[in-house]
Amino acid sequence: MNDAFHPDFPAAAAQLPDHARVHLIKGSQLSGDTTQTSGMRRLEAVSGKSVGSEKLWTGETHVAPATNSGDHHHGEAETSIYIVSGTPRFVFHDGTGEVALQTEPGDYVFVPPFVPHREENPDPDHPAVVVISRSTQEGIVVNLPSLYPLEENPS
Repeated sequence: MNDAFHPDFPAAAAQLPDHARVHLIKGSQLSGDTTQTSGMRRLEAVSGKSVGSEKLWTGETHVAPATNSGDHHHGEAETSIYIVSGTPRFVFHDGTGEVALQTEPGDYVFVPPFVPHREENPDPDHPAVVVISRSTQEGIVVNLPSLYPLEENPS
């Protein structure tokens, strides 16, 4: 018998441990209590801390108009990014120089583990909003002084 149609289902579901329950996180409940990078605002939705996830972190990032984030990477986490609004650029160093990927709403970006990058929002009037998922239960963020290896830093 499908438990969803069992008359005692709501009472039984309330007794399930967190790892066996479906969680709803309202947009108004996102938490800014996560590691931040200059020039952007991260909001956590799904994480080990918020719902007990073991292999996934999901949240939003907001970059104000005409703003660049600081350079950073996400440690061992693979990162998937979905562009909700705005036209952010994702900049990384490919070993020869900077590469900028220009995005628009509906696009996806993949950032491999340990790859230094930054988000740029060149639009002077509109913020950029993206949804991020990572392959770790916590939102790993390592802020960096530069995208460049120390010996190649042009400044």
